[in-house]
Amino acid sequence: MAKKEEMWGKIGSWAFLVGIVIAILVGLYAASTAPTTINDVFFYASDIGGWIAWLLAILGVIVGFVSAFGMGTITKEEVPNFLLAGVALIAIGAASGIFFGIKPWIGAIFNGVAISLAIFIAPAMGILAIKAIWDIGKER
Repeated sequence: MAKKEEMWGKIGSWAFLVGIVIAILVGLYAASTAPTTINDVFFYASDIGGWIAWLLAILGVIVGFVSAFGMGTITKEEVPNFLLAGVALIAIGAASGIFFGIKPWIGAIFNGVAISLAIFIAPAMGILAIKAIWDIGKER
């Protein structure tokens, strides 16, 4: 059984690392293709952007489930800090549109990376938040 938990721990660690790297790279790419006119399409509204968003979300689900079962990179003691940091990241991702117009490109970079990280972190946050509520509500 220890081998299986170790394997899932490695899967969770790699999913977390790959998700962060993909989110940052895609965020930078999204910044380089940022719409310049009203008729341009934001990266995640394109077909390939939609599939990459799905990939980030699936990696986030893997990280969330592996961590919820105590085998991932996020330990039980780290869950409250992860949830708080995730809320901040989601808020930044939601509000990053106000930075979009900052030139040269810093607003677009901030917007693209924040949204990409938010897409990756949100599923893991949701799963760990449900687990935290479950742990609080269960009988002792």
